[in-house]
Amino acid sequence: MKAVLFPGGKQVQIVERPVPQPEADEVLIRTRASALCRSDMSLYNGNPIVGGDATLTGQIIPGHEAAGEVVQVGQGVTEVKAGDRVAVYLAFGCGSCTHCRNGDLMLCDQWKCLGFDLNGGDADYVIAPAYNCLKLPDTLSFEAGAVMTDMVGTQYHTQKRLDISGTDTVAIFGIGPMGSAGILIAKGRGARVIAVDVLDSRLEMAKQLGADEVVNSSTENAVERLRALTGGRGVDAAIDCSGHPVAQNAALDAARKLGKVAFVGESRSTTINPSDQMIRKLLTVIGAWYFPIGEWTELVNFVVERQIAVDKMITHRFSLDHAAEAFQLFDQRQTGKVVFVWD
Repeated sequence: MKAVLFPGGKQVQIVERPVPQPEADEVLIRTRASALCRSDMSLYNGNPIVGGDATLTGQIIPGHEAAGEVVQVGQGVTEVKAGDRVAVYLAFGCGSCTHCRNGDLMLCDQWKCLGFDLNGGDADYVIAPAYNCLKLPDTLSFEAGAVMTDMVGTQYHTQKRLDISGTDTVAIFGIGPMGSAGILIAKGRGARVIAVDVLDSRLEMAKQLGADEVVNSSTENAVERLRALTGGRGVDAAIDCSGHPVAQNAALDAARKLGKVAFVGESRSTTINPSDQMIRKLLTVIGAWYFPIGEWTELVNFVVERQIAVDKMITHRFSLDHAAEAFQLFDQRQTGKVVFVWD
């Protein structure tokens, strides 16, 4: 089978590997869609944000947002069968700790990540535990299933925790794929959405996805503009998807008193002023990362019943043979969501 590898220095290799065989409690999936994520760029750049020693070898197949068709099941598998359409939940846990039993596999102390610790979806076939197979209804494409496993799922769970509703004005900072998913989910929940970014191309995408207002923070003061758009109060909720310190501080500053802020974008270090930005505003501030596996059916129903066009996030589709071009364009922020597809 064909597979992608990152040998280092932003190089991309297409290699031939044997088709893996499922062991007990595992399934073999023929990949039909595998989406690129900004966290993939940490692997591409040689500075992975998650993963153990295996992640640094350059021999792990990337791709943590995959969907496809089950073609073979291992011993003891009963919950899925050959022919099932599935997406893959990216976090593999121990299965027995409190977090795993609650469905929060990414919080398991022993967790491993698809495409970082274990071979991922940027290949013709991918192995996954049967427990991690998320049933995909015929009404959703494989591409939709792939993007729902990370961005859409993360945003759904984040906004559920924030209790976003039709009475809220929500500012979303950073309109990459994660921010784009944030717009779709917030609009699906009935909120007024204001998109903030430094690139006009991304703000245009935000409009196409349903944003009610857009703010270019490279040409105007985002906090002042957000306050002006809310009668001076500030937004009810702010979600930072950029991970940039400027945007993270702007999210705290733009939120109204008793408002809510979520940090979703990955960030290693940020300086804030808790007293002025949080304490005396009585803000609710959360860190948001992925969704519990048991929420998948609820997420699917939300997307289908409210006709959330998650496919609209996708701006580029490539075959695996053109992986080098795909990662280069994505790294240069010349795309929205990018997906590898198979005929």
